[in-house]
Amino acid sequence: MSSGIFAAARPYDGAKGGGGMKTIAACALLAALAFGLLPGMEQQWIPEDDGLVLLVETDAAQNEAAQSVSGAADDPDPAEALDNRTVRLLAGEEILELSMEDYLTGVLLSEMPVDFSPEARKAQVVAARTFTCRKLESPKHTQADVCADFACCQAWTSRGDLERKYGDDFPAVWQSAQELVRESAGEVLTFGGELIDAVYFSCSGGSTEAAAAVWGTDVPSLQAVDSPGEQDAAPYASTVTCSPAEFAETLGLAADGDPAGWLGGTSYTAGGGVDTCTIRGQAYAGTRLRQLFGLNSTRFSLRYADGVFRFDVRGYGHRVGMSQYGANAIARLGFDYQTILRYYYRGAKIETQKGSAFDGASGVWKCRWQCGFR
Repeated sequence: MSSGIFAAARPYDGAKGGGGMKTIAACALLAALAFGLLPGMEQQWIPEDDGLVLLVETDAAQNEAAQSVSGAADDPDPAEALDNRTVRLLAGEEILELSMEDYLTGVLLSEMPVDFSPEARKAQVVAARTFTCRKLESPKHTQADVCADFACCQAWTSRGDLERKYGDDFPAVWQSAQELVRESAGEVLTFGGELIDAVYFSCSGGSTEAAAAVWGTDVPSLQAVDSPGEQDAAPYASTVTCSPAEFAETLGLAADGDPAGWLGGTSYTAGGGVDTCTIRGQAYAGTRLRQLFGLNSTRFSLRYADGVFRFDVRGYGHRVGMSQYGANAIARLGFDYQTILRYYYRGAKIETQKGSAFDGASGVWKCRWQCGFR
């Protein structure tokens, strides 16, 4: 699930003005964390002949698990097998069948600006491919694997709409995106041999959030991490104000008494988001307040002044997983897409699917992975 970066995107042009050194220092710290904390940063050269073959199953029967899966290893371009798979896409009222490669190219051109760093865009491709593979295992829709709605699955735009958007530049724009998809052909993110839930969003406001703080379930690869360098993102900061009457009505409370005394204490998550906020003696979850007041994220402060309630918000999206603007900031420092992915998805491995087959009758998803970190 993404947060639709194009909703408020503008070109990123790095740190500017008086905050430049602060941003550079913060990013240097991030780089140190990347080298010091990420598993598998050192290159591990593993002979191809010694590649480990894993069998990943959803509802596997024992006899299916015993079947040999060695033949696909001899395919001339095994890493491309996954990107040639068919993805069933719900686009409006239509169900389209696209190759994984064409689908991911459309996703990349919908989820991330074309002037972002190639390494950030390649990180986006791997995250999107991983997300899609999970939906191939367990489709989200009755007759389709994914839909084109960013609030539900991932943003996607048709070639026709992209041609109208980019005009004469379309061939170059499409080719550039397609090359990034091909350069990472077959690459996905795994944790403990399973595909991770590679969620991403637009902008964190300085720190990502742990999955447990937003959705209530702890996910080892989705933990809170600092994400500096996003200050120039268009959706970095926003404000929502409302009158006391509107504020009370939204919460279903009576609008009596002095509004200056309505607000109580606030607790925060490890990622800097609002955990709970006490209003007129009732504790409201930050996620609930975001939903009720249409806030861009749960990283906000709330105060009453000059006759209005004011939410000052940082970030855009659920703030879990990879920050798209943060990924671009890291890439601008010279780090590659593998470093970006391992930073935001803690403990995850980048592995290449060597070939796959899905048996709809038995519900078995068989995958081969190339052993070792890239």
